[in-house]
Amino acid sequence: MKLPPYADTLGIALASAPGEPPLLTMAFGGAVIGRPGFLHGGAIAGLLEMAAIAALSHALGDEGDRIKPINVTIDYMRGGRERETWAQGIVTRLGTRIANVEAMAWQEDRTRPIAAARMHYMLTRVSASAA
Repeated sequence: MKLPPYADTLGIALASAPGEPPLLTMAFGGAVIGRPGFLHGGAIAGLLEMAAIAALSHALGDEGDRIKPINVTIDYMRGGRERETWAQGIVTRLGTRIANVEAMAWQEDRTRPIAAARMHYMLTRVSASAA
């Protein structure tokens, strides 16, 4: 699976093996720093969006569907500190035209998320002959 170019800007990498549900990681560094010692909220949101896109792409497989975000809701639960951050998305509904995805970001303990997101995507089915 190939992540969108924005993932490279934030230093996001795929940490799961091929075929497994996508697990993303983001190292702490200059590109994602907010106030001293903390992640920028936009970097956290970007990580969550990349996790949702990765989960949806994994669920769709090689169908060639195009996705377009409809809306995004981010809940910030605690500040992200100077350490590696992880995120994973879960597709909660995959319809023919709409998909609902949740994503969670955490640092040392998956049971203590730093942020969560709910995202809704419009799906545009691309036929094999048109792709």
